Amino acid sequence: MPLNMLMPRLGAGASNAMLRSSLTRGASCVPGASAMKSRSTPLMASLLSKRWNSTGEAAKADPADVARLQRLRNIGISAHIDSGKTTLTERILYYTGRINEIHEVRGKDNVGATMDWMDLEREKGITIQSAATYAEWGSTNLNIIDTPGHVDFTIEVERALRVLDGAVLVLCSVSGVQSQTITVDRQMRRYNVPRISFINKMDRAGANPTRIIEQIRSKLKIPAAALQVPIGAEDAFEGVVDLLRMKAVYNRGTRGADVVYEDIPAHLAEKVSAAREELITTLAEVDDVIGELFIEEKEPTEQQLRDAVRRATVARKFTPVLMGSAIKDKGIQSLLDAVVSYLPTPTEVKNTMLDIDNSEKVVDVVPYSSKPFVGLAFKLEEGKYGQLTYVRVYQGRLEKGQFAYHVKSGKKVKISRLVRMHSNAMEDVDSVGAGEICALFGIDCASGDTFTDGTINCSMSTMFVPDSVISLSLTPKDKNSPNFSKALNRFQKEDPTFRVHVDAESKQTIISGMGELHLDIYVERMRREYNVDCITGKPQVAFRETATRMSEFSYTHKKQSGGAGQFGRVIGYVEPIDSDQHAELPHEFVNNVIGGNIPTQYIPACEKGFMDGLQEGFMIGHPVVGVRMVLKDGAAHSVDSSELAFRLASFHAFREAFKASGPRILEPVMTVEVSAPLEFQGNVLGSLNKRKGLIVDTETQEDYCVISAEVPLNNMFGYSTELRSATQGKGEFSMEYKRHSPVLPNVQEDLIKEYQKKQAEKK
Repeated sequence: MPLNMLMPRLGAGASNAMLRSSLTRGASCVPGASAMKSRSTPLMASLLSKRWNSTGEAAKADPADVARLQRLRNIGISAHIDSGKTTLTERILYYTGRINEIHEVRGKDNVGATMDWMDLEREKGITIQSAATYAEWGSTNLNIIDTPGHVDFTIEVERALRVLDGAVLVLCSVSGVQSQTITVDRQMRRYNVPRISFINKMDRAGANPTRIIEQIRSKLKIPAAALQVPIGAEDAFEGVVDLLRMKAVYNRGTRGADVVYEDIPAHLAEKVSAAREELITTLAEVDDVIGELFIEEKEPTEQQLRDAVRRATVARKFTPVLMGSAIKDKGIQSLLDAVVSYLPTPTEVKNTMLDIDNSEKVVDVVPYSSKPFVGLAFKLEEGKYGQLTYVRVYQGRLEKGQFAYHVKSGKKVKISRLVRMHSNAMEDVDSVGAGEICALFGIDCASGDTFTDGTINCSMSTMFVPDSVISLSLTPKDKNSPNFSKALNRFQKEDPTFRVHVDAESKQTIISGMGELHLDIYVERMRREYNVDCITGKPQVAFRETATRMSEFSYTHKKQSGGAGQFGRVIGYVEPIDSDQHAELPHEFVNNVIGGNIPTQYIPACEKGFMDGLQEGFMIGHPVVGVRMVLKDGAAHSVDSSELAFRLASFHAFREAFKASGPRILEPVMTVEVSAPLEFQGNVLGSLNKRKGLIVDTETQEDYCVISAEVPLNNMFGYSTELRSATQGKGEFSMEYKRHSPVLPNVQEDLIKEYQKKQAEKK
């Protein structure tokens, strides 16, 4: 077949390998061809493309420190709710010898899983806070963070992935890629985190790993291939066939602690051969070495395949897929081997920081203990000994008794106690090196703050914090309780997505968060941890107001009351920003004044006036987004003009122009995913249509259906009760914020009337 016809059928890795091998073969007839050939081998290419820190810096580092880092993995376990993350973590802790017995998430012994240590977590059977632990597998040290799967606690996943080097993405063998799986995938991409995919619950009725792998490729848009083939399925699931070793792997003995390798069952020989061929083909598309062997029709060795899987995984071009059943104690040891073999060490991950003394120049973090200390506080927790601050040490060493500098405040703090976490238990340590995760006591800081040893003044980038989507009023039953404000302050510090403000007009305390469950958990925690009973008001949706057309303004602010007056004139226009850009660019102020008609010292005051006007729209009193204010001209008075005058002029000019710009009300629209038995599909579709939902996708899996829809958040209150009654308690749903969209005209009229009525009552 001609080369140009074959190339489109292969990936970049294989086609590059083909070009390179043909070039080197063609060059063999010229003098010095052997040198050219050696220079263009795939191994040399991969060595040249290694990250900076594996060359000069590694040569200077202490060999013992390099060896320690090679034996260290920082991993997170993330997934959609009810995929079995916490159950999987419990098995990992058991097989690594960290715990002596296994307890289930909703176990009959009422003990609960180790990582779900909060009473609320054990009662509800869900993970609310991410929990860190430390374990050893062979000679490799593992720092593990178990994260929540519910979208309401997405900040816990966000901050865990910010400081981790690799992750295990857990998928249910029946449900596969779900809404929160897609969110977690997006978070992993945001922080460049390589992942291993683990298909859990292989013992469930309807388990279909082939379909799940296809979903990973199509929905998560990442090349994936199985490293294992299941032996049996559903209740007949016995073990897996390792496609690299070409051996059957079984878990025997007490709780599957003994891993037994046997010959592949004869009836699976054909299936195993096809799966191995698919693995090699997929790797040929993303890895040069396997691509070259594929072109030359050579069979790769086990070690060549292992090296290729590692290279492609660390480079985030590929995700290896393993499978098992955590609840049945099958496949966990193979997953731990894969974590050690395929996920990166701290030296293989590139992290950067900003040099504050050098115009915030981007500087590479050098992950060795001999360098100056740099650490990031990524999570806060209130413990019985005060505030507990989780820190990832990126560079240098942190020792008990040393002083650290808080970059944001410039304060010097003493590290009086240094601990390593195991869920809610602590183990005191004297020092931690680069790449480690630890916790400190008595440090006053916020989530995302950077600490150094004072010799360098650098700051690391903080994590992405999503906007809140729901609010409700909160009133303590005992108005004199000092614990009310104490609890709110603590929760705000712990959770950046939990926000509190006092409404200027009603004087009510308003709490905002990521969903009903999110706020319910905090209200319940106030009652349990602070003995503060609260009355909650009706949930309020975070509406926004926006402009739909350009509107010009020419406004003069003039006030004379004896003595120096106030004068400021502004001319320009207000225009809408494209709705697709609202998330990145919610508003913009543009200064196009030429000729000095408005003195430059008053331009910032004009921008402040614009910002003041954005705080509260005139239709329903919610913030204004998606508008651009362009200032073209104006006028100033030599005596009467001031910053205040121009701030007020800009504020009133914006208000007038906004009223004439065809304003619309925007409401948060959620992506809702409902899973229910097939016989209730009509009921579910009817309930979503009734709530003005737009059906996006319907998928049938065995005897279950999964319906994806976009529904306004304002219409989703009380949906869980309705869904349970419509599906005899068998349906479940998840939702996450997607965007703000304009409300229907009749809804807009109703909202305006309701707002005007409230305003009239206050007068």
